[in-house]
Amino acid sequence: MTVVLAADLGGTKTSLALVDEEGRIRARTKAPAARTLEGSVEQIAGAAASARAESAGFAGPMSVGVIVPGIYTPGTGRAWCPNLWGADDVPLRDALESRLGASVVIDSDRAGYVLGESWLGVARGLRDVAFVAIGTGIGVGILSNGAVVRGAHGVAGAAGWFALTLQWKDAYGRVGCWEAEAAGPAVARLAGAADAASVVEAARSGDPAARAVLAAAARYTGMGVANLISVLDPEMVVLGGGLMQGSGDLLLDDVRREAARWAQPVAHARCRIEVTELGEDAGLLGAARLALGRV
Repeated sequence: MTVVLAADLGGTKTSLALVDEEGRIRARTKAPAARTLEGSVEQIAGAAASARAESAGFAGPMSVGVIVPGIYTPGTGRAWCPNLWGADDVPLRDALESRLGASVVIDSDRAGYVLGESWLGVARGLRDVAFVAIGTGIGVGILSNGAVVRGAHGVAGAAGWFALTLQWKDAYGRVGCWEAEAAGPAVARLAGAADAASVVEAARSGDPAARAVLAAAARYTGMGVANLISVLDPEMVVLGGGLMQGSGDLLLDDVRREAARWAQPVAHARCRIEVTELGEDAGLLGAARLALGRV
């Protein structure tokens, strides 16, 4: 049985798992995100050492799949992840392969999400999928005819920058319009709350102001989803990320309604809009799929 190490280097936490070729998670661990390249490499190396020590049957060379919250350039092996390691790109692949003595495959977290969900989640077996991750930011993993769309510079899927209104705000120049209006920090800011989770909790309790903030975020997200449907003609749009995982049941109907209003009608009629089945495991399973060489 082939087993790989999957690493999801998130903006706030590092998630690691030992995953077999059937997608079963054999072991997992989670820790606060390291803020240096060296720290992230040591987190992954520690997980690899533990996996080998605890799994005698899998003690040989182990492939490693890593997803990062930023831009990865396969030609150079360098990653740009300002939320983790600052403004400069870093030699992530060389650092990992030197430390681990193993084959390492790296991609963006956007790619990881859509690969995981299309492998074992709600989009299982589909070849044209968009995974919208809404959390601290907004990014989209795109699968077209079974292949990940990365763009000329690894930036494809930066949909948080979608222009969804004519009225310019300074925040749009920093994070993009969709992200500034509908990501987790926007929900918290507009509600005057500490975080998005507390807004969701208040909405579940019937608070009208909290419900209004979530409804507005859902309208922007519906418009963004409509644009994805019109441009990509996918079989499915999957909604995930921290905000959607916590409030998908509250937002889904509004997102679907707004998408139906704005999307190209033929494409929309043939596209399903669903909430992730895998939750935060989508990224880990996508990283495992990279390591297994199934993309």
